[in-house]
Amino acid sequence: MWGGRFAEGPSAIMREINASIPFDKALWREDIRGSKAHIAMLAAQGIVSDEEAQSIDRGLDAIVAEYESDGVPEDWSLEDIHMTVEARLTELIGPVAGKLHTARSRNDQVATDFRLWTLAAMEQVEAGLAALQRALVTRAGEHAVTIMPGFTHLQAAQPVTLGHHLMAYYEMFRRDASRFADARKRADECPLGSAALAGTGFAIDREATASALGFACPTSNSLDAVSDRDFALDYLSAASACALHLSRIAEEIIVWASQPFAFIRLPDTLSTGSSIMPQKKNPDAAELVRGHAGRIIGAATALMVTMKGLPLAYSKDMQDDKPPVFEAHGLLQLCLAAMEAMIAESTFNEARMREVAGAGHPTATDLADWLVREHGVPFREAHHVAGAAVKAADDHGCDIADLPLDVLQAIDSRIDESVRDLLTLDASVAARTSYGGTAPVRVQEQVEAARKALGMGIAA
Repeated sequence: MWGGRFAEGPSAIMREINASIPFDKALWREDIRGSKAHIAMLAAQGIVSDEEAQSIDRGLDAIVAEYESDGVPEDWSLEDIHMTVEARLTELIGPVAGKLHTARSRNDQVATDFRLWTLAAMEQVEAGLAALQRALVTRAGEHAVTIMPGFTHLQAAQPVTLGHHLMAYYEMFRRDASRFADARKRADECPLGSAALAGTGFAIDREATASALGFACPTSNSLDAVSDRDFALDYLSAASACALHLSRIAEEIIVWASQPFAFIRLPDTLSTGSSIMPQKKNPDAAELVRGHAGRIIGAATALMVTMKGLPLAYSKDMQDDKPPVFEAHGLLQLCLAAMEAMIAESTFNEARMREVAGAGHPTATDLADWLVREHGVPFREAHHVAGAAVKAADDHGCDIADLPLDVLQAIDSRIDESVRDLLTLDASVAARTSYGGTAPVRVQEQVEAARKALGMGIAA
């Protein structure tokens, strides 16, 4: 590859630090796909003969068959997947293989391959997100009226429905899907034909190769095309946001599965036991989803730091662009699949959720709201009255709704017996009818809207 420039070959150290074939062999399909589009364009432009193009194309097909059958060989002296393919092509068809590299460089080649791979990865994640969203929406529909405690500061705050809680995560993952979709739009430009950094003097047709590879258009600047990896950073940024959401719901599942909460029972297939304590059922799948978030975020940080100080155009540092993306993608797909299964297959303890929802006077705000609504009391004053009622209930060892009327009226004479019906868990939840609220009627509306957006049809 080095031609006549160097008198000696690379040392063992240089060969090892320089080789990327152990990881960039994952791009072999994209590399051959790009080569086939490139040679077809060269023939169409009269830069190579039809016979030469056909020979190269047949040789590439033979390599595809070999790699699919036996995998990609790792010869570190060939450095990367591009030279590995070219070397094998030369063995198969002879010196004509060298014409394949006319009007291109490994710089635009790898940028094209990596974009193709990343675009496909984004589509795979979007499919995984859609499956998780469908699981959330399905379970939310089943539990639109199931009461559970809503928390702030991990303290019981106001009652909500389990359906409402699950739909909160649906919204997070819906936005995650939109981030990947936006990233795909920006990545949908073809670098092939940018050559090393300055373009080429050959009369190539970049529109043709872009179209053949499924890109929306070619990139507009050859320097930018070969030297930036913001499409990969877009992927990792979206993956990090998604991993954060996965970690949050994983943490809730871990807490809910603990005996003090006992809100949820995870399927045995997504739990593990203890080597010493036979009674244990550990939420390891959820814990690993939570843990993998750190590795995904770390991958984003790694690539940002790699790219942060690079001058135009290509630098060898950029060889390190692929491992963090490959790792993050594998982890994210696994986490999405695990979370989908946990949501779909877990059993919720409705009675326990309702029991905990009733603790801590969760309907105190409903008393304050009643005073505002029925008697025009300023909310801050009503808040004070409700607080006094909470203290009285604690002193009496009962819930606010069970306080004797004379005790309530001693706190505020405007309180009458009609308020009791509003201080139940069901009444509190049903009252939250504002758009986006937890009232079952609103939850059902959101579930149906989500089902329509996901192409699920109307629930039976």
